[in-house]
Amino acid sequence: QVQLVESGGGLVQPGGSLRLSCTASGSIFSINAMRWYRQASGKQRELVASITRGGNTDYADSVKGRFTISRDNAKNTVYLQMNSLKHEHTAVYYCNADINTDSIVTRRYWGQGTQVTVSS
Repeated sequence: QVQLVESGGGLVQPGGSLRLSCTASGSIFSINAMRWYRQASGKQRELVASITRGGNTDYADSVKGRFTISRDNAKNTVYLQMNSLKHEHTAVYYCNADINTDSIVTRRYWGQGTQVTVSS
């Protein structure tokens, strides 16, 4: 059984920063790409950022220069550093990861989400 657990969300004022973390645990052989998504109220879930095992990153245009994704492979953890936050960044943030539980099978797992609220 594999679990992804996010943490680090909360209430922050506009212009502030938050760092989200997502740690995978369980029967893990290896982890390939890891990603952060977000879903604002009444909107579809959207991809925010992704990172390969080797550290190659990609971002949604709306967060380039403001958010930074990183990972610690030894800790099976992916991070999302969010700076200069705005009201429109308010959403539930989810991580997912492509995880091998053995040398053959790859599945995509999702975390439960962490709420980020940007408000004064």
